[in-house]
Amino acid sequence: MIVYGRHPVHEALRGPRTVRRIWATKNTLREPWLRQQGRLVAVLASPEIEQRCGSAEHQGVCAEVSEFHYVSETELLGAGSGLIVALDQVQDPQNLGAICRTAECAGAVGVVILERRSAQVTPAVCKASAGAVEHLPVSRVRNLADFLGAARASGWWCYGAAGQAALSYDQAEYPPAAVLVLGSEERGLRPRVAGACDELVSIPLRGRVGSLSVGAAAAVLIYGLTAHGTSVNLPRGR
Repeated sequence: MIVYGRHPVHEALRGPRTVRRIWATKNTLREPWLRQQGRLVAVLASPEIEQRCGSAEHQGVCAEVSEFHYVSETELLGAGSGLIVALDQVQDPQNLGAICRTAECAGAVGVVILERRSAQVTPAVCKASAGAVEHLPVSRVRNLADFLGAARASGWWCYGAAGQAALSYDQAEYPPAAVLVLGSEERGLRPRVAGACDELVSIPLRGRVGSLSVGAAAAVLIYGLTAHGTSVNLPRGR
């Protein structure tokens, strides 16, 4: 996999993945963290870097890294407490990256995505997350409703985000172990997924626009849940 952008490459060097090779422009080599890599770095012109990574948003650097490692759902649920963010058919890489960045910054246990009809952890998602996916456990599941059933059986409470829900997110009481479920960009939560949640919560909208983007809603709810009772992980090796 070729990741690109200063933050994604920097975080890949700090994370568990193997970084095999880095390509950078002369100007980008001024970055102290990059100069320390020595033999890993080859100097290329900006157009050559764009050709290697397939994006004009490379910021003067890209790197060949090992494939992203997805964790098992059992590993996430085994944490016992904290916040897990589960995504129901979120397909935009920018949204997935933004949500992963917020989840990692908030100290979430991890993120759950679907194996199909969902954005996966690609170089574009790495870039959109500013490298946060390098430090955030991500699990892929075949059936989200089944995952929520397993979470509830393991003592986790599941809260689905739904615009029509009568209960505002800031009025709910959250336990130490919670799963926050967010729906797709267009349709929100599918009925079976919503039915697998313990409770549905909404974000009050006081303006004229009828909805928030899934990335914005995730930011509000992730920090809302952690502020109203759900515990978070301690920093992971920072």
